[in-house]
Formats: sequence, C-alpha cells, structure tokens
Amino acid sequence: MKKFIIKIHKMLIIIFIVIINSINPIICSTSAYNQTSTRIAKDRLEKIKENGVLTIASSNDIPFAYIDPNSKELTGIDGEIITEVAKRLKINKVKIVVVPFTNLLEQLNNDDSIDIVVDGMYITDERKKEALFTNIWYKESEAVIVPKISKINFQKDLKNAVVGVQKGTVFLDLAQKLKTEGLVKDVIIFENQPELLFAITTGKVDAGITDSIVASYLISHDNNLYLKILSPYKPISLGNISSAVRKSNVTLANAINQQINEMKQDKTILNILQKYGLTIDYFVSVKEN
Repeated sequence: MKKFIIKIHKMLIIIFIVIINSINPIICSTSAYNQTSTRIAKDRLEKIKENGVLTIASSNDIPFAYIDPNSKELTGIDGEIITEVAKRLKINKVKIVVVPFTNLLEQLNNDDSIDIVVDGMYITDERKKEALFTNIWYKESEAVIVPKISKINFQKDLKNAVVGVQKGTVFLDLAQKLKTEGLVKDVIIFENQPELLFAITTGKVDAGITDSIVASYLISHDNNLYLKILSPYKPISLGNISSAVRKSNVTLANAINQQINEMKQDKTILNILQKYGLTIDYFVSVKEN
C-alpha cells in the first residue's frame, strides 16, 4: 500500500511539472507581447528623433501645409506650426509627403514612413475612429465663394444655386445636408480646391463651399481670381483644426500636445495665425482645449 501511495505521489509531481512547463511559455509569450506593444507605442518618437526627420502627410493645400514654389520649403499655417513643434522637440527636419486629402488618414495607417497628418483637418467623430488627434491648434468655419458679379447676394439665395464642394471634406457633408433641406438646389463634387475654384470662375457651379481660411487667403493673394466671399453669411459648420497620428503613437501625440500648449501660452501660434491674416477669433487657448 505504501509503495502504491509513493507511486501516485510521483505521478502527481510529474503531471504538475508538465502543466507548469506548458503554461510558462504562454505567460512568457504574453509578457513579451505586452512589452513589445508598449515599446511600439513609445518608440515612434524615439525613432523620429534618432533619424532627425519628422515626416508629415499633406495634400499640399494652400495656405495650410504646402511647398512654397519659390523657396521649395514647407510653409503655410500648419506647416509653420509643425516646423516649430519639431524644432522644440529637437528634430532637425520636417519632410512632406503629398497625398490626396481624401486618402490622408488611410495613408497614415498604411504607410509606416509617415509620422503625422498635417493639413487643416477638422476633428470629427468619424475621423477619430481612424486616428488619434492632437490638441486643437485653432478653429475655423466654412465660407461660400461666388463670382464677383453674381445672382447670389444673400444666404437665402443659395436655395436656387448649384454648389460645388471638395471631395473628402466636412463641407461635402454640409452641402449634402443643405440640399436635403432644400437650402441649395444641387451639389457637384470636385477632387481638389483648384478644380472647385475653376468651376466657380467658369460658371460650372453658382457657388462653392470651402474653408473660410482657404477662401480668404486665396482671394486676397490672387488678383486673377474674379471671386468674392459671400457676405453677410452665418457659418453653419464650426470646427476645430488639429493634426493626427496613429492611435498607437500616444507618446508622440503627448509630446506634440506639450509643445502646442507652450506655443499657445507664448503666443507663437497666435503670431502665425496673424501672419496669414487671421484674427484672434481663430485662436483656441489651452483652457479651451
């Protein structure tokens, strides 16, 4: 009987050892996975600093983030803000990759060479499903552009107008909503801003809905555009502008947020906005974030 008990005891020990050896690799593997995931989240900023280059994706839209045709340097409101952020993070260079506006967030998530999207992008609930947005940089709204001589003189005149809008922007949703409500006659979609402006100029559409910042800047800087901003006009789509990183790049977003907050406090962002003809109405304080 005693021998039988000893035999059972030995068998139990062997089974216990087998179970422990089976569980241990799983525990180790899970632990290693968690450590790797954490490292991925932390390492994007480290990688950028090691390479000395922050790569942004933009549709090269004036006046947000674009290559100046004369200096060949990144410029624009967002371009100057992100360049200053990089400088404060001790990153030597900001590189731009030109991507159609509609594809910016998709490209961010599928192209590992891109670090951040910077292009006058509204923060929306739908876009937050795709990316992690940094703190608000500034705010804006839509504007309606019409020819200088136009049958549209008041906001109510739009109900008889064919309106143009750029694909992939929040203004497309707004235009379609206005059509559903009978506040515009029809909506035509264009691939980019130049196509939209050309359509308004040539009468293909009666008016265009776009960024108020884009409208103000382009019309004031290009005397060849025989266009004006509809006024008086009460904006409907009020929004906040920011940059976007991958959802896993929390460390990078936090580092950018810290610099953005400091640049608001020392008036750097306000100065950049005013440089491009924008008033304090476009400014968003740290507290407002």
